[in-house]
Amino acid sequence: MSEDATNSEDVNLIKKKLELDIDVTPTNKSINPYEKWVHLAKTVDAWRIFPRIFVSVYIFLLYKVVIWFMALPEPNLEQSALVSIVVGAMAAVFGIYAGTSGQSKKFKGED
Repeated sequence: MSEDATNSEDVNLIKKKLELDIDVTPTNKSINPYEKWVHLAKTVDAWRIFPRIFVSVYIFLLYKVVIWFMALPEPNLEQSALVSIVVGAMAAVFGIYAGTSGQSKKFKGED
């Protein structure tokens, strides 16, 4: 019995020594190496840079198409259909752009 007691004491001593040598507690120093990228992504999202660029380019396209169409001496059906589609799509693009800010706030639970 004394041999079993010393063996269990030795095993417990080894376990404690291992626990002291190997730190098993998780350490979180809360240092995120991607913190600057996260801030940049939040800034781009908050300023809505890409939707504004997209809408600006589409406005330029709309302007060019309408000026081109008005310069035609006798526009045919296909040309008027093209202008009609571009102008109609501009209404959809602007409607989506103007309506996304409220929807995203509701989706994120900020409303």
